[in-house]
Amino acid sequence: MSFKKAALATAASAVVGSALTNPRSAWYTSLRKPWFQPPAAAFPLVWSTLYATTALGAAGVVTKLRDQGRDTEADAFESAHRLNLVLNAGWCGAFFRSHRLGFATLWSVALAASCADLARRAKDVSRTDAAPFVAYAAWCSFATVLTGAIAGLNRKGF
Repeated sequence: MSFKKAALATAASAVVGSALTNPRSAWYTSLRKPWFQPPAAAFPLVWSTLYATTALGAAGVVTKLRDQGRDTEADAFESAHRLNLVLNAGWCGAFFRSHRLGFATLWSVALAASCADLARRAKDVSRTDAAPFVAYAAWCSFATVLTGAIAGLNRKGF
């Protein structure tokens, strides 16, 4: 996977996710949020950084695997990365479009697990390339807790 390919796939996921997200909607603004909800400005900063660094990390992992002749592992990493990007964009629809907060929490669990899996796979190849995936897994784990807390505060969404 070249950086260009990883960047395009990641950008596509970001565009779809962004199109599905509406933090200014009447529905979202009416939700009760937990005390640890980050300020709105934090989300685009964090996500832009994570998207850029994980695209670099994915390209680095796959390139290193292919250079070592580990094509099966490279293919598996690419597949896991694509699945992760689908889960990532899909969470936005699960949360902001379905308004089913319990479902969105479960979706977030799957996304966080996928992030942790990418971090584990990347760590076995390059700790440098794994670092963005560790940060991504940590953020998505926090997002899972946040989604669950919002669901708990707004029971009708379960």
